[in-house]
Amino acid sequence: MYIRRTHTNNSSTGERYYTYRLVASQRVDGKPRQMTLLNLGRHFAVDQDWWASLCVRIEQLLRHQTELLPIELPAAVEKAAQRIAAQLVEQRAVAIKTPLTDEGHSTPAESVAPVESVEAAPTDLQSVDVDSLELTRPRTVGVEQLALWAMQQLNFLELLTHLGINGAQIAAIVGSIIGRMAGVGSELATHNWLMKQSALGELLEVDYESLPLMTMYRAADALWKHSTQIEQTLFTRITDLFGFSTTITLYDLTNTYFEGEVPHNTKARHGRSKEKRTDCPLVTLGLVLDGSGFVRRSQTFAGNVSEAGTLETMLQDLNAPQGALVVMDAGIATEANIQWLRTTGYGYLVVSRERLRQFNADAAISLETAAQETVRCQKVVAEDGQEVRLYCHSSGREQKEQAMAERFASRFETELNALNEGLQRPRTEKQPDRLWERIGRLKEKHHGIGQHYQIDLQTDDSGEKAVSITWQKHSVPGSYVDLPGVYCLRSNQTQWSEEQLWRTYRMLTDLEAVFRCFKSDLGLRPIFHSKEERADSHLFITVLAYQLVQLIRRRLKESGSDGNGSWRILREIMSTQCRVTASFRRADGKALHVRKATRAEPEQMAIYRALKVNPAPGGISKTIV
Repeated sequence: MYIRRTHTNNSSTGERYYTYRLVASQRVDGKPRQMTLLNLGRHFAVDQDWWASLCVRIEQLLRHQTELLPIELPAAVEKAAQRIAAQLVEQRAVAIKTPLTDEGHSTPAESVAPVESVEAAPTDLQSVDVDSLELTRPRTVGVEQLALWAMQQLNFLELLTHLGINGAQIAAIVGSIIGRMAGVGSELATHNWLMKQSALGELLEVDYESLPLMTMYRAADALWKHSTQIEQTLFTRITDLFGFSTTITLYDLTNTYFEGEVPHNTKARHGRSKEKRTDCPLVTLGLVLDGSGFVRRSQTFAGNVSEAGTLETMLQDLNAPQGALVVMDAGIATEANIQWLRTTGYGYLVVSRERLRQFNADAAISLETAAQETVRCQKVVAEDGQEVRLYCHSSGREQKEQAMAERFASRFETELNALNEGLQRPRTEKQPDRLWERIGRLKEKHHGIGQHYQIDLQTDDSGEKAVSITWQKHSVPGSYVDLPGVYCLRSNQTQWSEEQLWRTYRMLTDLEAVFRCFKSDLGLRPIFHSKEERADSHLFITVLAYQLVQLIRRRLKESGSDGNGSWRILREIMSTQCRVTASFRRADGKALHVRKATRAEPEQMAIYRALKVNPAPGGISKTIV
């Protein structure tokens, strides 16, 4: 076994470069022949001085030999030996796995000589030395198997091929999306995950360890170039797959922050960060979803964009059908947006911006949530009959707002008391005008709780020095202190019942769960790219990962499993399944290598059965060397 370096010409560009192959001499029909065992690609990084030692080490690993005189190799050479030996073990007579070349194509199977292989049989008895057992190359496979199943449901790989994206970039795109699903964030982290932790390459017959990092970035560029077509095609396929109606549209925005300075990204702007990262520039992601939680349209905006100013742009780009119902929160539900929705023929159901609360319990009906919480709803139709308001009271929300009010009031009173006690000290500021300024700043600081207090300032006979501060608490009618747990919905669906309006609004809370999934589970934050297109593609990869996650959760829900469970829980369940190589010495002195996935745990098996997915990803590979 040795390494051969040969000159190769690129047929399309005429470029001349070196390629490297692992070669062995074998007798064929009684004559010696040099057979290629493995194409090592163009960027084989091991120094030529170590080639001979590398080949000896590969032989040791393949034949499972005891090292009487261990070969001392640099870490990079040992890593290369482990990888090449694993590739040779994984080769089979009927399905040979080979690394990608720089042009994104695999080496033809006919040109690669397979290691002697033993096909799996119903019963395969081998005489082995049990004490020689070694378990090597554990790689995760559970999340990868579910993700590939979801891609297959949507014919995603065929779509990428149809768009003219080459093989290496398709492999990188698939790896990036599934990496996000597995909880890996940046492209650099995903590249390391694919090389060192994941068995995705085995399932796709792709050698990710030979895939350059730059291919990951170029693949993201190619993906973003076709983002609009990909998004539209996938949503159409999802609609056909589940038979969804597109009459309900949910709309909301979130933002994410950049690490470092991004002077060349025009969308990177300082704004109101939902993660309180005021020190970082932001970019905003807008999502339009259907009632089932799948993304219909996504778009990136500047980090300082006004939520209310994006609705018209998004819905016009979406070409949403006339009469579609738009559901959105108070941040977007300005009077201008509501008027635009009326004028253009959309229905709407929004959270009202009205500050003054009202609720008549005698005119309300009771509804029960999935968590067995009672919600009271009072429907009021406007005098002109064009709009309806639904005043809702939630006991859970009431407890939350009461706790908030008590906390704010306690802090406010504590600081008022500190001001009052300070008046007894000789050097404390006692001018009434200055004290009223300090009281005003306290009111501003404590979330509007100050409006519920009547504060008086007592002065001495001269009126120039304050001697005490007194206060009395009272609830302002129509405020959250007076009517905790009450909120209002507005809609032009005047014929709908209280239950229809409220349960449709509850879809908006599902959208909030979508954003939590994006931020916490699918690597939306932070962004490390300085180029605008790369930042946009980073967000788009997260959108695609979410589509696959939602498809898996939806199918689990239909099957009676816990489809409402968070993706983080499902991912943790699946993440413990791995593929492992077990190596033995046989009685005849040869080495037996068996590579297979660990047996699915009960929770994993339940998910596989619900989705009708093979619980043994990658099958079994047996090799004798």
